[in-house]
Amino acid sequence: MIRFMMKGGLMHRLSRVLIAVIILVLALSSLMFILENQQPVALSFLGWTAPQFPISIFILFALLTGMLIGPLIRIRGRNTRRER
Repeated sequence: MIRFMMKGGLMHRLSRVLIAVIILVLALSSLMFILENQQPVALSFLGWTAPQFPISIFILFALLTGMLIGPLIRIRGRNTRRER
């Protein structure tokens, strides 16, 4: 019983397996999304027109940009509150 509560015990292994399964599901669903959205589109924004790429490329680019900018805004907000 004590072994299950130790760091290398059953719960630690189960959490690692669960994280691996979640990552695998996310990777497979991303792959399915990319394969299903291969229609070429040209994106126009403020007079600028991007070359034609599959729509999944634009959506994944927007997702990754948001994933990078979101934490930066949150960190900046924390620093602003600390200065007050």
